[in-house]
Amino acid sequence: MQHLSQSPTDPDFVQDPYPFYDRARAAGDLFLWDDYGVVSAVSHRAVTAILRDRRLGRQVPPEVAQPIPPHVQPFYDIEAHSMLELEPPRHTRLRGLVLRAFTSRRIGALGPDIAGLADSLIDQFPDGPFDLIDAFCRPIPVIIIARLLGVPEDRSDDLLAWSNAMVAMYQARRTRAVEDAAVAATLAFRDFITGYIAEKRKAPADDLISTLIAANDAGDRLSTDEMVTTCILLLNAGHEATVHTLGNGIKTLIEQRITEIDGPCVEEVLRHDPPLHIFTRWAYEDMELYGHPIRRGQQINCLLAAANRDPAAYPDPALFDPARSGPAHTSFGGGIHFCVGAPLARLEIDIALRGLRRRCPDMRIAEPPRYADVFHFHGLERLTVTH
Repeated sequence: MQHLSQSPTDPDFVQDPYPFYDRARAAGDLFLWDDYGVVSAVSHRAVTAILRDRRLGRQVPPEVAQPIPPHVQPFYDIEAHSMLELEPPRHTRLRGLVLRAFTSRRIGALGPDIAGLADSLIDQFPDGPFDLIDAFCRPIPVIIIARLLGVPEDRSDDLLAWSNAMVAMYQARRTRAVEDAAVAATLAFRDFITGYIAEKRKAPADDLISTLIAANDAGDRLSTDEMVTTCILLLNAGHEATVHTLGNGIKTLIEQRITEIDGPCVEEVLRHDPPLHIFTRWAYEDMELYGHPIRRGQQINCLLAAANRDPAAYPDPALFDPARSGPAHTSFGGGIHFCVGAPLARLEIDIALRGLRRRCPDMRIAEPPRYADVFHFHGLERLTVTH
C-alpha cells in the first residue's frame, strides 16, 4: 500500500484538496495517509463498498478505544447516545424511532416555510457588497431546524454558536481551546434542549420534539438523553453540511453563470464540491480489501469528496455539469449510516438555490472566495457578492 503525506491544514490543500485526491487515487483504491496514520479509501468503488460493508462500522472496537480525557468527558457523554456513532442493535432501534418522527410528510410540509424564509432573506440583501454566507446560507438551515424541533428561532444565534463549537471537534485544527469551547457549548446546548423536552412532555405540540417523545417501538421510547443527543445531532450534522453545500454550490453556479436549477443540478452541487470530505469506519474483523490486509480495530477513512471526483465513475469529474447523470454520489454517506436528514437537506438546497437564482440572476462574486481551515469539512469563510 502506497504511503502519501499531505498536511490537512496546509493552506494550498485547504483551498483545493482535489489535486491530492487525484494523486492518491492514482496509487490505487486504498493508500496510507501518513499525516493521519490511517488507511484511506479514495476511489468511488472502494468508498461506496466500504460504507455498505457490515464488517466495518462507526463504533470503535473496545480493544482499541482510547481513554477519554476528563476535560472532554461531557462532550463524549452526549456522543455516546448518537445513532451516528452506534451500531446495531442500538443503532437500529434509535434510527427507527427517529424515522417515525422525521417523516417525508413532515419534511415536505416545510417547503413553503423554506421558500418564504429564502425570499425574506433576499429582500434584506443590502445594495453594496455583502457576505452571502452570513446573509443567506447560514440562517436558512438553523431557522428551519429550530421550527422543525419546536424551539424559538430567535435563539438561532445561540444554536449556531453551539453547533460551530461542537463540530470543531472533528476538524484537523483541534486544540485544547477548541475542546474547551466544545464542552461549554455541549453543556449549554444540553440544558437548552432538556428544558424544551420537559415543556413538550407537559404540553405537546406539532413539532419534532413532541413527536420524538411520543415515538415508540413496542413500548420502547427514546430516553431523555437519547432525545437530547438526537436533537443536537439533527442540528449539528444537518446545519453544518447544508451551510457549506449552499455556499460552495452558489459559488460554482455564479462562476458558471448557471441560473436554471433542477433536480440533477442540485445533485451535481452535492457531488462537485461537497461539505464533508472524510467519514470514518472501523474494521470489526480481519479482512482483505482491494488486495490489502486490514486488521480488526483498524480505522479506515472514506474520502467522500475524492470518490465524487473519480473519473472511473464520472467523465470529466472536475467539470460542473448541471445535467450530469451517473452513479449516486457519496456526499450523504451510505449503508445503515446514510444521512437521516438527506431529504431535508435536498429540499432546503433545492428551494434556496432556485429562489436565489430566480431573484438574483445577475449576482456576481465581489472578491476572491476562500475556503476556511476547517478540514475535514470544506466550506467558504465568506462569499462576498453583489446583486
